[in-house]
Amino acid sequence: MSTDGANIAGFRLAGRTWADDLGTWSSAVSADGRPGTALRFDPRLITDRATRDRLVAAVVADRRLAQSGLTGLVPIADLITAQDEVWLLTAEPVSPNVADLLADEPGIPRPDAGSAATILVEIAQTLLAIHAAGLAHGALHPGTVAIASDGSALLAERGLADALLGRPPAPERDVTAWASLARGLAASWAAADPRSAALLERAAATASTLGLTPARDTLLLGRDQLPPGFVTRDRLVEILRRRSERDMPTQVGQSARTPIMPDEGDIVTLLKDPRAGEPPTEDVIMRFGPGVPVDTTAAQIWRAGRDQQQTELPAAGFRGGGAPPRQRRARTILASVILALMIVAGLAIWLFRGSSVPLEVTKVDVAAPKAAQKCDTTVRILGVLSTNGSAGEVRYQWKRSDRKALISQTDQLVAGETSHEVSLEWTVKGEGGFKGTATLQVISPLPDGKKLQDKATFTYKCSK
Repeated sequence: MSTDGANIAGFRLAGRTWADDLGTWSSAVSADGRPGTALRFDPRLITDRATRDRLVAAVVADRRLAQSGLTGLVPIADLITAQDEVWLLTAEPVSPNVADLLADEPGIPRPDAGSAATILVEIAQTLLAIHAAGLAHGALHPGTVAIASDGSALLAERGLADALLGRPPAPERDVTAWASLARGLAASWAAADPRSAALLERAAATASTLGLTPARDTLLLGRDQLPPGFVTRDRLVEILRRRSERDMPTQVGQSARTPIMPDEGDIVTLLKDPRAGEPPTEDVIMRFGPGVPVDTTAAQIWRAGRDQQQTELPAAGFRGGGAPPRQRRARTILASVILALMIVAGLAIWLFRGSSVPLEVTKVDVAAPKAAQKCDTTVRILGVLSTNGSAGEVRYQWKRSDRKALISQTDQLVAGETSHEVSLEWTVKGEGGFKGTATLQVISPLPDGKKLQDKATFTYKCSK
């Protein structure tokens, strides 16, 4: 199908086109004049019904994430077929993206280390929410990180590559990709600022060893090493404004005021296609409580019951015109009761298993501000205790280098929490210089014969 001025389900294709691993993207304008984009999938990637069904499931999952309040994804308007082609329509543009901003352009300022940190923190937040739902992005790279008009980072193509390739969600692949992106931005946007570049590199290393949450916190705790505007996205907004002004002559010719012609061809939305059955109705948020990992026994049993309901219930409706409505309702009610019982059983199994495995702390990490602290300040030392996820009591103590007395504390951890944060507030006053070292040591519980502790040092300089 030619895309030159074509209309697809109320979207007029206009402006530039570009190709990626999934197919061909086109900038577009919706019927109400809002900018968006359209992706024509490479037909070679959608060769059978199963692939298309996985694609539909991925899009439905995205829409459910958005309904649950997640704002870090490019919103999807529709998934359609048009003249034997499959199209994805987005309600926000997927460009400019980080790949676009990495290219030096005359008259356009270059993003700085603060821009990089902003984007990395927002991506980490979105990925953590996606992973908590039992999903993954699957193809995170500079080309799939769009920058919205307010400077915020939106992830595009979530789950699409995995759906087309038939791969299961792999959150660890997302973490590796995030670390790679952090290193790339450290070497490009932060190259002129060694302190900021070192912070981004440290966040990348933290992601590879401890995960996204500590990596995100590394950036937030090190904000004093970043340029001003880190939180407000000032520089990104300015860059987008400059790009918009540069492209204005082209956009005027493609104004949304151009009449929208009737859609061409037989267009069917796959999200409500009666020939494909109803789209998946699974709930993507499957957490049973704060901090509970997705892959608990309860979640696995829940998913098993959910998958059984999806594969068995529609089949009953396709037998010779279908069963009477009363019988269908009875089957639905029975399936719901069975599913509820399976959830309760799974929760019981998970709770009893959690109580039977004693709590164990496996690792300790301590971080302190790298920049010299100014006069009369309170320094916050952050510690992270990594555990096996069981519930129980943890006893630990802080040791300050300026005193002999130890600071002992006890915390109660809930089941499913594999990372527990603790902190030490250290107030320093007066003129002069000072170097303080805080040591965090776990007293119990510990692996047999193992001593767990870590320390961090900060500097204090004051001349009034």
